[in-house]
Amino acid sequence: MSVVTGFNSGLSESYGAFINNEFLPIEGGSFPAIAAATGEQLATIGRCGKKEVEKAVRAAEVAFHSWKRLQPEERAAYLHKLADALEQDKSRLTMIDTLDIGRGLWETSIDYQIAVAQYRYFASAIVTHEGFGRSIPDGYLVAKREPYGVCGQIIPWNVPAIMTALKIAPAVAAGNTVVLKPDENASLSTLELCKHIAKIFPPGVINVVPGWGEEAGAALTAHPGVVKLAFTGSSEVGRIISAAGANRLVPVSLELGGKSPNIVFPDVAPQDMDAIVDNVTFASMYCNGQSCLAGTRLFLHDAIYDDFMDRLVASMKRIRIADPTSEGPLLGCLISEEQGKRVKSYIDVGKACASLVTGGRRVEVSGCGNGWFFEPTVFETSNYTPIAQEEIFGPVLSVIRWNDYEKLVHDANNVRYGLAAGLYTTNLKMAMETADRLDAGNVWINSYFNLASGSPFGGFKESGIGSEYCRETLNMYTHLKAITVQGHVKPAWYAPKA
Repeated sequence: MSVVTGFNSGLSESYGAFINNEFLPIEGGSFPAIAAATGEQLATIGRCGKKEVEKAVRAAEVAFHSWKRLQPEERAAYLHKLADALEQDKSRLTMIDTLDIGRGLWETSIDYQIAVAQYRYFASAIVTHEGFGRSIPDGYLVAKREPYGVCGQIIPWNVPAIMTALKIAPAVAAGNTVVLKPDENASLSTLELCKHIAKIFPPGVINVVPGWGEEAGAALTAHPGVVKLAFTGSSEVGRIISAAGANRLVPVSLELGGKSPNIVFPDVAPQDMDAIVDNVTFASMYCNGQSCLAGTRLFLHDAIYDDFMDRLVASMKRIRIADPTSEGPLLGCLISEEQGKRVKSYIDVGKACASLVTGGRRVEVSGCGNGWFFEPTVFETSNYTPIAQEEIFGPVLSVIRWNDYEKLVHDANNVRYGLAAGLYTTNLKMAMETADRLDAGNVWINSYFNLASGSPFGGFKESGIGSEYCRETLNMYTHLKAITVQGHVKPAWYAPKA
């Protein structure tokens, strides 16, 4: 049953750029924020470009000079206040994201738990983020960490609350100021977050410029005042951001795509089989399959294949496809018609090159005529088909049968991505050896997506550069300055007087 009746969104009719703690009037073009499931227009958003980016960067530059001089404990206090505000406003923001992007309330609620935890984590981590020092002959060396300055950040649409927190929290904790561009398909909750930011942070510390990638995004990455770039999104766009950073010789951190293997070994305990099936289902269908870390390649051992597949198909068929504003676990709709057509095209490819086990059809949901809902879709395939090699970003799982361990490891790694991996086994030695051999930045044993604050999140190969979610992230937003101090001036020796 939908719970949206009587919901007071508190949304503004329109949003311009958020600069110096104020929303600017929309002067140029605009675009609608559309509810993914119903097609309802939720608000009008300013289509920012060079002009707005210029204002935002200048505001961030001015704010940086005083913000970086604050003690870590002072910056931490601001982040804790923002976390408090999010906790108090969680129910409203959760519904806004669900309306905006089509994911179930049960999922967007988890997003805010993770986002709040990130603000609090970096508020704590920055207090102990130190450089180092050591004695040198007749003096001392101090290596201190300093913020870069204005950080340009670009985030995707799939988990806006988490993505905003992953970018803002470490950057401002470390003493930087921020100009952030949310995705045009999911800007509302980030812009609503700005209302809290305006009440808590000094003007100019956090600025938001909504708009298209080729306009606001391009202007942001090219701006000479932006001295650090951070991007989450596709590998294709990541290359463009990386090239822009290389052209200006500024550091770039990237969190990109994935096609993650999830491996079931034959020794799993029979009493654990249903729980593993459930975790495999969750790993592939969470976020409506629109997740870079989804376990979309299931490597299933031959000895347990038939029994496991019967249970997996039953599990997939139990998933409720429903209005995303309904309570409880469900599969919602994809973000847009464009994404819906992309996923449908991959399903069509799968039907031609693999064996469809279950699903594969678009579903109509009452009251959600605009939504692109799909049945949970499972294919039996090899590792070398397009559906097993390419990131689909939808509720589609490729199952690959295995019985040779060395070939398994080879196939699991034989993909251009290396973001995450999962495996299930009762053999600890096998688990650790396999984890070491997998080309993945995150390996989860016996529980997929087991990501806690402080656990590094970053990929190998085309899945990105750098790690988020952890203390190491603060190193990405700071650089080292070495200061050496001599106890006295040494006697002249290079060109002494005769």
